Amino acid sequence: MNYTLELSTQESDSNIVFNTIVFDPFKVNIVERYVGRMNFHPKLSYVLFKVRTLDNEIIKTKEGNGRVKIKGDHFETYQKLIQVLNSYDYKNRLINRQEADQNYVHFILSLVLANYQLN
Repeated sequence: MNYTLELSTQESDSNIVFNTIVFDPFKVNIVERYVGRMNFHPKLSYVLFKVRTLDNEIIKTKEGNGRVKIKGDHFETYQKLIQVLNSYDYKNRLINRQEADQNYVHFILSLVLANYQLN
């Protein structure tokens, strides 16, 4: 499945980061909330994601909610994956960026499939 990864679309001086993964039939909006100062070791507080159609209509989860909060072991895994994407090595192409992107996208896609009934 083809995808486009849009990382860290953030307003200046904001502790909220928006990431988007656009697939052919839908897109996943990921919202990261940080505590502390963003320019000095911010701490990831929580992560939400929601699935939308390409026309920006929110797709409901299996439970009827509009969004999902990443918790527990999934949250720890997410922190490790996003840490790689925000790293010096990633930004300066010292590691395989395509592999790092795929790990992130596959993880998010597994959460989407677990929480949404996609037709």
